[in-house]
Amino acid sequence: MAVRIPNRGDVLSAINMTPMIDCVFLLLIFFLVATKFEEAEREMNVVLPQASEAMPMTARPKELFVNVTHDGRYIIAAQELNPNQLLGAFQQAQANNPGRQTVIIRADKRCQWEYVMAVMDMCNKASIRDYRVTSTQASES
Repeated sequence: MAVRIPNRGDVLSAINMTPMIDCVFLLLIFFLVATKFEEAEREMNVVLPQASEAMPMTARPKELFVNVTHDGRYIIAAQELNPNQLLGAFQQAQANNPGRQTVIIRADKRCQWEYVMAVMDMCNKASIRDYRVTSTQASES
């Protein structure tokens, strides 16, 4: 069943276009002014210093993998570390990559959770905030 609109002129005249036109003009003025400021910044006479060894950072730092065995031993890069050495390794990694170091914790499923929590605590002490605990995906049989 079709809806009949008795007088189309009344319906179209009810839509007020003034606020929309005002918004469009304000956006237009904003973008015109913003492009003028951008041009002014590019045209500033600034002598930039030269650096012979400067290179842009193109890759994220490598992730640090910590393996936790079922009896609570910590292994990084096939080297077993005690808790003090592990904390030192975290602090060194954080110093080399401030604010960007990632630690991946790989714990044996039979290990006690307190060993994993100890690694997380050491990450926090070394100011590493990006750490994760990994698992493997169960295979369907």
